[in-house]
Amino acid sequence: MAETPQEPGHEALSNLLQESRSFPPPADLAANANVTADAYDEAAADPQAFWEKQAHRLDWSRQWDSVLEWKPPFAKWFDGGTLNASVNCVDRHVAAGRGDKVAYYWEGEPGDTRTITYAQLKDEVCKTANALLQLGVTKGDRVAIYMPMIPETVIAMLACARIGAPHMVVFGGFSVDALGSRLDDSAAKVVVTADGGYRRGKASGLKSAVDEAVRDRPAVEHVLVVRRTGQEVEWTEGRDVWWHEAVDAQSPEHEAEPHDAEHPLYIMYTSGTTAKPKGILHTTGGYLTQVSYTHWAVFDLKAETDVFWTAADIGWVTGHSYIVYGPLSNGATSVMYEGTPDTPHKGRFWEVVQKYGVTIAYMAPTAIRTFMKWGDDIPAQYDMSTLRILGSVGEPINPEAYMWYRKHIGGDRAAVVDTWWQTETGAIMVSPLPGVTAGKPGAAMRPLPGIGADVVDDEGVSVPDGGGGFMVVREPWPSMLRGIWGDPQRYKDTYWSRFADLYFAGDGAKRDQDGDLWLLGRVDDVMLVSGHNISTTEVESALVSHPKIAESAVVGATDPVTGQAIVAFVILRGSAGDGGADLVKELRDHVAGSLGAIAKPRQIMVVPELPKTRSGKIMRRLLRDVAEHRALGDVSTLTDSSVMDVISAKLPDAKGDE
Repeated sequence: MAETPQEPGHEALSNLLQESRSFPPPADLAANANVTADAYDEAAADPQAFWEKQAHRLDWSRQWDSVLEWKPPFAKWFDGGTLNASVNCVDRHVAAGRGDKVAYYWEGEPGDTRTITYAQLKDEVCKTANALLQLGVTKGDRVAIYMPMIPETVIAMLACARIGAPHMVVFGGFSVDALGSRLDDSAAKVVVTADGGYRRGKASGLKSAVDEAVRDRPAVEHVLVVRRTGQEVEWTEGRDVWWHEAVDAQSPEHEAEPHDAEHPLYIMYTSGTTAKPKGILHTTGGYLTQVSYTHWAVFDLKAETDVFWTAADIGWVTGHSYIVYGPLSNGATSVMYEGTPDTPHKGRFWEVVQKYGVTIAYMAPTAIRTFMKWGDDIPAQYDMSTLRILGSVGEPINPEAYMWYRKHIGGDRAAVVDTWWQTETGAIMVSPLPGVTAGKPGAAMRPLPGIGADVVDDEGVSVPDGGGGFMVVREPWPSMLRGIWGDPQRYKDTYWSRFADLYFAGDGAKRDQDGDLWLLGRVDDVMLVSGHNISTTEVESALVSHPKIAESAVVGATDPVTGQAIVAFVILRGSAGDGGADLVKELRDHVAGSLGAIAKPRQIMVVPELPKTRSGKIMRRLLRDVAEHRALGDVSTLTDSSVMDVISAKLPDAKGDE
């Protein structure tokens, strides 16, 4: 059966939330911006020539024969060209005399630190490439990486890229079963892991999970283990190898082979609607071209002076593109942090910003809303005057979270860029350009130069200003996924079957009266209330705009009168009290006043926490189960599954119309 995103009925998405606030680029940023408004016209006149120009920002061993070969839905970018991603991220900077420049300031959760220059990174990558070759890894073999946020994770990725072995990073918080299914699908030959990592002050085990996952998988020939925590681990002689023994003995010299532009660089698994995860395949030339350009353009990177921090895990695509390949290809200095934002205290993120003089910070709205919940007084204790650009990634940002981020983290002076992209797109697709765009709280604004993103109705026709619908991409882009690993039919069915020759991965969006784009989350989460398709994102944003609310999640529940009714779950800010019936009425009236009576929630539940995956995404599916009194579905991917017990117990007390 085709795996297509669910369609939210036949009406266009209702456009309820209005936003009049706007912030022009800071004058000095606009005057010195890497990218100016001319880029839009240049790219529109000839998109292929535009991307060819960006490809020349990289070092190629052989020029390509064609910029783009497009046989929908399969693309080849810079076909015939050869390059090496590792060389572009490390060697060329050393060769240019910048070997002493810091590549990473690494901060461990317990407080241990490492400063790694480009020259040091090059030596470690070469030694690791030699070690992998000695372990029998050859070009085309897959290598699984199941690691904490430590420098060896980056080093392993670059070593794989160097020898042409596609890497498959699995987030270190995933279960044994999740790791095992990815090993099966990718047929990985080697697993790189650590004895453990640190999370909230405790050492967690990683090697033990790998042992269990590879026990019945003889295709895994070796497990390469970094000693991070010093905890005891089981050892299988002949299979298990210590990193410090295998890597440290190697030569720091390794001649890198150029690889075809379309050679696989990595596989990144995402969950599908079936039990089998989707292995998103990214190749080398086009991917590196777009992540390098977008990192430089969207964050206005000044590599000589900026300190860049993506506060994400390398196990997600955000980490691949904007901790590893984007920043390193541009010769940037980055911060890499191992732990959680509340260990050992709730000011740890801002302490890191102050310590390293971070100038550009990039993080998820769920983190920003958590910081809001903790209180304004915490960031106020730290000097964050170095910050000049703030980025948001992973989900639509609520306008009030945007405003809090801008004021309390950016001091009302830093530009905010809200970015839309996906694992599948590989790189940022829609975003303000900080030196060009007057940013609106909550809006991703316009497609980047060279990107043909659009909002369409059921028939694939562009919606007018003020309309809502489906977020699609009309033209191929360099960093686009090249397929689902081993399953080209699933690739077609999942992304290209809803609209003819338009890429659609399941997100809804609207175009406001100015023509700017607002992402509205998954169309699966759209609620059909009395014939109106209402986005959960807009109702959540209305709730968060109330001064007593830090975070909210909204779902549609079956209703005999309206078809679906809106059920809201809210977390209060620290100073908001306990949230009795008066507050619930106040909130319902507040939403009606913001969006209209049609969007008034039937029920509002005040909860201590929301069910979130380890990447910070809210599991609305589980909240729908609660709202409709169904047995809970799978909770294994939650950070804390006990949250659902608390929410379920509170349901009888949920307030609605009296």
